[in-house]
Amino acid sequence: MEIQGEGFKLRSWRTDDVESLQKHADNPNISCFLFDRFPHPYTMEAGFSWIAPMLTQDPIVNFAIDVNDEVVGVISLDLRPDIYHKAPLLGYWLSEALWGRGIMTNAVKLITDYAFNTLDMIRVQAGVLGNNPRSMRVLEKAGFTKEGILKNNLIKNGVILDEHIYGMVKS
Repeated sequence: MEIQGEGFKLRSWRTDDVESLQKHADNPNISCFLFDRFPHPYTMEAGFSWIAPMLTQDPIVNFAIDVNDEVVGVISLDLRPDIYHKAPLLGYWLSEALWGRGIMTNAVKLITDYAFNTLDMIRVQAGVLGNNPRSMRVLEKAGFTKEGILKNNLIKNGVILDEHIYGMVKS
């Protein structure tokens, strides 16, 4: 599956993506803004462990961000169970070399449209670490609304942080 963006595409994962995934994911300036389950250093083994379950997704909710046939990031919808089954959580990261070019804002718009129109979701939500204003700006430029701040809600690298909650509802 592919969704075409401007200068990039969101696509399904392939087994040969591991090298470019590891190359771009192995960056402390990326891992410092993500869940602790995102390892640093990011090894080839971590890449293989990530890609293996992505090859059998149904529905496809986790996309490789591809520029010139190279994985330079990830964007995904975390489908939740029970009463949240129509309101996934959005997560993403992009290679530091491509920050500031509008790729992630465009990718967020594309995956949100996919969530609403293909997966029939009613809401997409994202939580952002309080020390990541760039990610907050991406969501705002993509049309998300800041709905609240959860004070002292996270601990990342030993630092207590607020979590900023963003959402978009299907119109």
